[in-house]
This record gives sequence, structure tokens and C-alpha cells, in this order.
Amino acid sequence: MGCVATTEFELSEVLHLPPEEVIFGNSPVMRAIRLKIEKAARADIVVLLRGESGTGKEVLAKLIHSQSPWRSGAFVKVSCPAIPGTLLESELFGYEKGAFTGADCAKPGRVELAHHGTLFFDEIGDLDPSLQAKLLQLLQDGRFLRIGGSGEKRIDVRFVCATNRHLEREMESGGFRHDLFYRINCFAIQLPLLRDRRDDIPTLANYFLSRYSRHLEGPAGPLSERLLGELAKYSWPGNIRELENLIKNYVIFGSEEDLLAAMRNGHEDFLDPEIPSNGVIPLKKVVRAVTKRLERKLILRALDMHQWNRRKAAHALCISYPGLLCKMREAGVRPTRGPRAGLEAAREEELNWTARGSDR
Repeated sequence: MGCVATTEFELSEVLHLPPEEVIFGNSPVMRAIRLKIEKAARADIVVLLRGESGTGKEVLAKLIHSQSPWRSGAFVKVSCPAIPGTLLESELFGYEKGAFTGADCAKPGRVELAHHGTLFFDEIGDLDPSLQAKLLQLLQDGRFLRIGGSGEKRIDVRFVCATNRHLEREMESGGFRHDLFYRINCFAIQLPLLRDRRDDIPTLANYFLSRYSRHLEGPAGPLSERLLGELAKYSWPGNIRELENLIKNYVIFGSEEDLLAAMRNGHEDFLDPEIPSNGVIPLKKVVRAVTKRLERKLILRALDMHQWNRRKAAHALCISYPGLLCKMREAGVRPTRGPRAGLEAAREEELNWTARGSDR
């Protein structure tokens, strides 16, 4: 019997979900979603979670798994943008020994490891077109073939998909198959932006405060009424993920003023430039400067949201990878190594930009 390669990822046997009162809060839109989740979890259907990055799609996918008949199996995540298309097929379906150079052992794919459990396709809109047909077959009859294999395998899996993309537009442009869309869109749930559920912000903020106070043992005290009021008014372009990161920083540094300053920087009004005292408004120059500042801000935000992964950031900004590198050079954003270095550089670059002014 040949050896079997070990997997390079961890199955989510313990999901560590927040309490449901935190997940859904008290807003009417989330109460309606809660009812949909309860119905979808029990049914043998594909669920499509739609919404912007940071709105909590993965948390709801795990909740569906935990409430479903497949909860005794594993919850296996497939991050479609994170794995190159050339590797994703072997990660998904596995391979047999000798299937290609370096395949010294047989290896089961994530599909097999999710047998009797849930297979979660995160950001399915980014799935390589060459794999969409094979995924469609898997969704239709539960059958697949390992790379280099001679016989089909069959699995019993619950499918949950998520996307922050407008899949209807992707179909029009040829980037997403029509038949795959209609196969996964049988039960779609649209998640709201955080600013559309402001009543839930205090509950979420206090949950993150309690969680990170335990994990990080930070010096932060309770959130003041003033701070909670400011949190409720903020626009939250990064949604729940941005709120989580801000509270995490607050726990580490224990300063409400630093947190408020970070929010003010994120809420800077680029469309309200200063007007010279002589009343002369050089329109082209002002528009060019504002555009540069806004473009730079969006690039830094995309890099921040994707842990300084430039390919993911380029994809999120809907520009090419070389195009992003060019714009980073124009904006004075240095390439860095690793997410921590990237985030620190982003903060430093923002401070330097503010000090230099926007007349570059």
C-alpha cells in the first residue's frame, strides 16, 4: 500500500463561533437573515452568501454547518483567490502517486476531507474558469476524479459558497459560467453592510473587546459612551472586519484617542479640499491632487484588507497586478514583506503623506 501525504491545512473541527446574539444582533435585517439561516441549515441545498468583504460571510457559513445534519463532519474551507489556479485542482480533488513530478505519495483533496461535512468555497467568483466545469459536475452528482486516478469517487458533502463579486456581471463578461451560477444561486442570502445595521455596533464592539482582552491581556477598559457614539456614526468601509481590527488595537494600546484618530483618518473627506484665501480655485490641479490622495488611500486600504498580498489587492481593486505595482510606485507606497511589515509601512506612508501635503 502506498503512502498518503498529509494535508497542509487544518480542518475546522472546533468552529469557535460567537454567540448568536452577537452574530445577528437586534437589527431587523439580521433578524430576517437569522430565519433564512435556520431554514437553509436544515435543507440539502447549496447556499450562496453574498456581501462585501468583512460582512461576516465565513462566520455564517460555519453557523450553517453547525446547525446542519452535516455538523458531525468537518468544515473545510477553500479560499479560491488564495490558491493559484495551477495548484487548486490538486488541492481540491487530490492526486494519486506518480500523477506528476513530485507526487511521491497519494494525497486526498479537500473535497474528500469534507465527506459527510461541509465544503465552503470562499470568494467563489474568483474560481479559475478552468475549474468551474469540474466544480459544476461535483455539485450535480457528487462525483470527482483524483489527478492521475482511474476511477471516480463519490462524496456526500454540504456546499456553501460566498462571494463579494457581482456574479451577474461576471457572467456577462464571460468570467463566470451561467450554469454554475444557477446551480449555486438556489438559496442566496445577501449580507448587509455594517453601516446598515448600526444598532448592532455596540454589541459587536463589546464582544470583540471581551474576546481580545482575554487573548491579548491588554490594558483596555470598558468602551465609553462617547466612543460607542462615535463608532455608531462611523461609515465602516471595511465592515465588521474593520471594527474588529480597531477594537483589537484598542485592547493592545488602551487608548480611546488613538482609536478615534484612526477612525478620523479613515473618514477623511477627500471631496472637501481647502480653498485658497484669494478665492482662486485651480480646478484641474485640485481635482488631480484629490484623485491622487483618494487613489492612494484606496490602495493602502486594499493592501491592508488583504494582509499586504498585492495580487489579492489588485484583484479587489479590479486592476492588473502590474498596474497596481505602477500605481504603488506613483503613490510612494513601498513594497514590503509580510503582513505585519505591510501594515506598519501603510501607517508610516500615510503619516509621511500627510506631512508632505498633497501637492506632489
